[in-house]
Amino acid sequence: MANAHLLSVLIWLPVIGGALILGLGSARAEAARWASLAVAVVTFLWSLRLLTGFDYSNPGMQFVEQHAWIPAWGIHYNLGADGIAIALILLTTLVGVLALIGAWGVVNKRVHQYVASFLILQGVTVGIFAATDAILFYVFFEAMLVPMFLIIGVWGGPRRIYAAMKFFLYTFLGSVLMLVALIYLYVKGGSFQLADLYALRLSAQEQTWIFFAFMIAFAVKVPMFPVHTWLPDAHVEAPTAGSVILAAIALKIGGYGFLRFNLPITPDAGHEWAWLVIALSLVAVVYVGLVALVQEDMKKLVAYSSVAHMAFVTVGAFSMTAPGIEGAIFQMLSHGIVSAALFLVVGVVYDRTHSRDIATYGGLVHRMPVYALVFMLFMLASVGLPGTSGFVGEFLVL
Repeated sequence: MANAHLLSVLIWLPVIGGALILGLGSARAEAARWASLAVAVVTFLWSLRLLTGFDYSNPGMQFVEQHAWIPAWGIHYNLGADGIAIALILLTTLVGVLALIGAWGVVNKRVHQYVASFLILQGVTVGIFAATDAILFYVFFEAMLVPMFLIIGVWGGPRRIYAAMKFFLYTFLGSVLMLVALIYLYVKGGSFQLADLYALRLSAQEQTWIFFAFMIAFAVKVPMFPVHTWLPDAHVEAPTAGSVILAAIALKIGGYGFLRFNLPITPDAGHEWAWLVIALSLVAVVYVGLVALVQEDMKKLVAYSSVAHMAFVTVGAFSMTAPGIEGAIFQMLSHGIVSAALFLVVGVVYDRTHSRDIATYGGLVHRMPVYALVFMLFMLASVGLPGTSGFVGEFLVL
């Protein structure tokens, strides 16, 4: 019973904390910073109970919560977490703390709104990973757009409005197709619960249409080639902490969606169209990797490399093999930590020089040797050097 409402606490503690911090006002910036960090740290420590309370012999959903929400339409506030969800929730709560520390003293405009946006974003993202009702998942999926849109659009760079609108429209248009697919599945089976959707018998044609509706929604989030163009713009214009959350957490929602929706609900269509997903992913690995090679902007370099690395996740997921799927999950966790670290490392010099041009950073190793060592360490992890986390996921996928 101690863990009966654990997932709800992890969702609503940051959301309510963010809402209360909004009430502090712009005059109390330092208080807002400390309060937000306290909420994030408490949420992270609370999330560790997922590890201690998890039954590793049980592959099903644990920490289950079930409450009626809109019973007339079969919509429930149902939460649960398995091994995949728990790993991503822990990644979310950890990166939430690191992002707030990384933003400390960097942003001085509307600080209370800035840190509140991060906390609310963290809460709804945990909701995405914990929801076992498809409509609840969709509500959280859409809700995360608002704080992310504000973080890019208010505190971003010179072209922040363009980047924020592009991010919003790409994600929103993709998710509309997912909503249409969910409504069709409800009409067919009379339930929005994921377990019921998994058991639904669909014809080959129905599976194909639903597969592509889900695929487009999650492909934008990963992002897969050729719907990846919003990501470099969003990363370049977002503040450092915004880039950290975007790379470490937001991109994982796409990979999670493929594993939670596409493959279990439309398994036959998944097998039939796996070649398309794998082909697009391999194009992303090679083509986007080549695009990353010619970048002169430090943030764009890391952003394009993120697209190439996330392509390994989709290759692994659609390989339909146990090592491939395990590699995809490991790659998501590894990329979450490594990409967050790289954006924080880039942010260290960008927040001091306000230049992202690689050419301006010549000789940095002489002035900041420890920084250069840390940068090299995370770059090697990004490359996938044996002995680093980047190697394990990519090796399993390959």
